[in-house]
Amino acid sequence: MRELLAHAASLGIAVHVAHLPAPFRGFYDGEKRMVVYDFTLTLAERRCVLAHELGHAFHDHRCRGDKAMEDAADVYAAHLLIDPVEYARAEAIHPSVDFIAEELCVEPDLVRVFQRSITRLRGVTYIRPRMGARQYRHSWSHA
Repeated sequence: MRELLAHAASLGIAVHVAHLPAPFRGFYDGEKRMVVYDFTLTLAERRCVLAHELGHAFHDHRCRGDKAMEDAADVYAAHLLIDPVEYARAEAIHPSVDFIAEELCVEPDLVRVFQRSITRLRGVTYIRPRMGARQYRHSWSHA
């Protein structure tokens, strides 16, 4: 959580914990530049909700309920919380989404978002293409 709080500070976002009415788990207030998340969340839920709301802050989203904005915040959260090397290690132990989520202390839905950003070709997994074709930030082979 310290890394997430430091990241929030680097974005100029204050983070608060409160009791939120169901079904709300957290929200981003763009006018006040703050994120609030529910104090009853588990550690994995806290991490995911905070990272998701920081995605809204990063993208300067001001309205609620827009699917494209929610998807962008999810992608931001997945890449903020899931280290590709740690993901590869967990996936090599067991490919189950639930297992990987538990190992990485994130929610299974965030693992699924992360998995949509990877490309598998001939026994090698690639992530985050950079600077054109065949140039990737991370890759790993499947043994």
